[in-house]
Amino acid sequence: MMMGKVFLVGAGPGDPELITVKGLRCIQKADVILYDRLVNKALLEYAKPDVELINCGKLPNYHMLQQETINQLLVRYAKRGRIVTRLKGGDPFVFGRGGEEAEACQKAGVAFEVIPGITAGIAAPAYAGIPVTHRDYSSSFTIITGHRKEGAEDNIKWEAIAKGIDTIAIYMGVKNLPYIRGKLLEHGKSPDIPVALIHWGTLGKQRTVIGKLKTIVETAEREEITNPSMIVIGDVVHLHNKLNWFEAAKEKELLASGTVKVV
Repeated sequence: MMMGKVFLVGAGPGDPELITVKGLRCIQKADVILYDRLVNKALLEYAKPDVELINCGKLPNYHMLQQETINQLLVRYAKRGRIVTRLKGGDPFVFGRGGEEAEACQKAGVAFEVIPGITAGIAAPAYAGIPVTHRDYSSSFTIITGHRKEGAEDNIKWEAIAKGIDTIAIYMGVKNLPYIRGKLLEHGKSPDIPVALIHWGTLGKQRTVIGKLKTIVETAEREEITNPSMIVIGDVVHLHNKLNWFEAAKEKELLASGTVKVV
């Protein structure tokens, strides 16, 4: 039997039209698709009628499939000669555990290919009118995770980030926002630096809340912001009010349809 192949595909940040052409082709030719919770289900409509779909969705504190099981399934199906597409939100190598899955394939002698995707740390701010770099505001940009592997020590270099980076994008950090704020303030970040919380970025239900670092925890609680949300910290956030093209267009559509009434 011929060996199959595993494609580690980035599905993009939510808007199904943001998947790459190559990523879409991997969905169309797959015999098996293992997909995550945040993958837009509209993308699965492009799959073959007889495709086998496996939901690997991860909710906070609840994993439908443990990572080790996912690794085993990728290898098992490929060794049966199947074309396997591992469909992951954003980019597979940006907080997507794609590196672990690639290692599992390599160790088992299974061919694999990585199809990059648009990551939320860039896409969500763009849809909120916030360029992560700008000649007048930001010449450096970093992305960090807002939650750690259970039991792991905090190895984030907070001082370097607070003092040396202009724009910070934090993934899945709402739950740990008090800790994040404390670390940044402790290491010298200005309490008045603007912060954007972008909920469900790139989707029609996207919502952006703006505040300052010193009060962002209270702002998030008052506005009931939860994950999935991107946290963007830096002077580029000032541009949101001028460049907020996506949410402004949605509001115009609602006004035109009469769904939202001005009082």
